[in-house]
Amino acid sequence: MGKEKRIWYNEIMKEYLIDVFWDYEAAAWGAVNDEIPLALESDSLDLLIDRVGKVTPEILALNGKEASLYTLRFRAERVMAATS
Repeated sequence: MGKEKRIWYNEIMKEYLIDVFWDYEAAAWGAVNDEIPLALESDSLDLLIDRVGKVTPEILALNGKEASLYTLRFRAERVMAATS
């Protein structure tokens, strides 16, 4: 049995934190990151995450940033008013 080579993603890959939020006025999910830079909206959270993944390499390339080794971490927040 050969040795398995493990690559620790947080040691070699750039990680971008994508803030995801519900926009009540637009009735849509939004995603932003100033470092990429990125600002998108979608009716569905899953579709939004897919869109971010698809457009990020092109946006990074257009801004002269390395686009081969990176991870996207999504941080979502939705606040609801509650009544009793």
